[in-house]
Amino acid sequence: MASPREGDPAPEFTLPGTDGEFRLADQRGKRVLLLFYPGDNTPVCTKQFCSYRDHAEDVSGLGAVVVGISAQSVDSHAAFIRKNGLNIPLLADEDGAVAKAYGAWRPVVGTKRAVFALDEDGVIRHRHMHALGLDYQDVGELKQALAF
Repeated sequence: MASPREGDPAPEFTLPGTDGEFRLADQRGKRVLLLFYPGDNTPVCTKQFCSYRDHAEDVSGLGAVVVGISAQSVDSHAAFIRKNGLNIPLLADEDGAVAKAYGAWRPVVGTKRAVFALDEDGVIRHRHMHALGLDYQDVGELKQALAF
C-alpha cells in the first residue's frame, strides 16, 4: 500500500492505547502528531521517547495531540511508560493495520519509524519516513513539522 502524501486526508483509525481508546476522527479541530516507532524497550525508541520526556514542556508547547504507535500490546506500552516515566500516550497497532495504511510498515521488520503531522481538518501536512530507523525527530524537528 502506498504511503499517503502531504495534502492527502489521513487514513482514519481507532486503536486501544495507554490513555484509553484513541479515535483519529475525535481529534478534528486539533493538530495531531502520529509518531510510528518500531518497538517498546528498543535502544533508539527508548532514547526517542525519553528525549520527549526530558523536554516535556516543549512537547506540551507544541499545541498538538501527540501519540506513539507501534505493534506491541497496551500492556507492553504501559510497562514501557512506567519503566521510563514517559509522557506520551502509546497506541497498540498489534496487527500493523494502521502502520500499513500510512506506509509505515515493512515485512519482517514491522512498524517503521515515521512522523505524520495532521492539520485541524485531518489532512497530512508533514510526513517523514526514516530510512533505517536509527535516528528520530527531536522536539525541535517536531515543532518544525507543525509549522504549516
